[in-house]
Amino acid sequence: MKKIFYIILSLSLCTAGIGTAAHFSPSALDLTAVNDTIDPADSDTLDEEDEDEYDDEEDEEENEDEFGDYTPEGEDEFGEMLSDNDTITVVNDEETAVNDTISDSELPEGMLIDVDQEMKEWNAQQYLSTDSTIVVTDKGLMTDEEYIARLRRIPAVMEMPYNDVVRQYIEKYTTRLRRSVSYMLGAQNFYIPIFEDALEAESLPLELRYLPIIESALDPTATSRVGAAGLWQFMPSTAKSLGLETNSLVDERRDVIKSSQAAAKYFKQLYSRFGDWTLVIAAYNCGPTNVQKAIERAGGSTDYWQIYPYLPRETRGYVPAFIAANYAMYYYCEHGIIPMQAKLPLESDTVVVSRDLHFQQVVDLCGVDMDQVKALNPQYRRDIVPGYWKPCAIRLPMDAVSKFIQWGDSIYNYKASELLPRRSVAAVNDTYVPAVQKTQTRSYDRGRSDYRSSKSYSSKSKNSRNSKNSKSKSKSSSKSKKERTSNVTIKKGDTLESIARRNGTTVAKLKKINGIKGDNIREGKKLKVK
Repeated sequence: MKKIFYIILSLSLCTAGIGTAAHFSPSALDLTAVNDTIDPADSDTLDEEDEDEYDDEEDEEENEDEFGDYTPEGEDEFGEMLSDNDTITVVNDEETAVNDTISDSELPEGMLIDVDQEMKEWNAQQYLSTDSTIVVTDKGLMTDEEYIARLRRIPAVMEMPYNDVVRQYIEKYTTRLRRSVSYMLGAQNFYIPIFEDALEAESLPLELRYLPIIESALDPTATSRVGAAGLWQFMPSTAKSLGLETNSLVDERRDVIKSSQAAAKYFKQLYSRFGDWTLVIAAYNCGPTNVQKAIERAGGSTDYWQIYPYLPRETRGYVPAFIAANYAMYYYCEHGIIPMQAKLPLESDTVVVSRDLHFQQVVDLCGVDMDQVKALNPQYRRDIVPGYWKPCAIRLPMDAVSKFIQWGDSIYNYKASELLPRRSVAAVNDTYVPAVQKTQTRSYDRGRSDYRSSKSYSSKSKNSRNSKNSKSKSKSSSKSKKERTSNVTIKKGDTLESIARRNGTTVAKLKKINGIKGDNIREGKKLKVK
């Protein structure tokens, strides 16, 4: 039988009152004060077009608690990921309730991750699992003094101060969102090295590597309710300004490497403008214009915690959530959070293609799983690599790369008409359809008969003569048209050219009025000639 999990929740804070206990005076501890002034405009600090993005309804109901209730049947914090033989003992779980005044509408979307849904993704299924060998003791909630000391010990360039707002976000991660933290501690092994490479290339603080945790919960396919996408959650306009392509087939916001390089570039731009990393993080979330407006409304202060009430609602929680994410990544053990075990992914490499390629062609001929190809190439929206657009790279396992090279051009031709039905050239139906002569009819306004009858007789006579002349000319013209069209019989030795010359016309006209596509004609047949 597998080892039993024990999560012993500390009761030491009960006597002082959990959630509100042991809050020390700012004068005694290194606390950062938050400007709690109520902005008359509240969240109206946004541009009109951005209001929908950041202003959720005040009465929006909180989502159902992600962590859920413990059950006596032995279901632990990872739900179905443990077998039926595993059990877990929880002592006085209700005593750890957090004094939580933050609603879901104030949380960054990455904090609302559905862990069960994320565990259905191919990467998670293949490479993540729970560690059933670890026995964890949860020490419960900490004092202000403990939080301050831990934040101070984090090796960081960026400021990570402590206050009551930061505390609430830390307790969000270490209680209700502990499953999310467990998942991200495992998933970070896939992405953090790529983030660090991009940040190092621009000489930026490595603390920024944890920003995608609150942006996308480390999901490269994540898309927000306002259209931001990828690990770094770029909006289309921002992505375009940073050189990321977005079209019907490709979304480079979901390309792990390219989007990370673009994020580093954007951080550098924002820092050159604000000169403060906390403001950079805020501007990354709501845009530099909204941060500048908040600075102006706060009387020119460039301290994030002083412009706090003038920022959009979601951005107010963005910096505290970032600090809390860094805390959780460093001190998860102290809160009894078990990281998911991550296996080393299979080695992969890229192949550059210059012709359109469908994932199914690769799957069938290279013997690779479709879900794996999609997981390795999240930037391709419809399973098509548009090589004709520009040379594009597709990432594949190493053994599949070798097979791809061996197949050569055959891989592009495999089921091409079925998988890539978009035509390069389309034939036009040039069958000759004789023109139909339309007859014009005139309608007379009987309501004006009195007016016409009042005209002089001479005027009627003149109109009558003109009408007769017009009809006569029309008949003459129609008759002449009919006379110009005749039929000739093709004789032995005749060609279209000889018939055209003999009848004063051209080969092209003969072909057109007779619906002839080629040059072949048969003796004895009749041709129309004009």
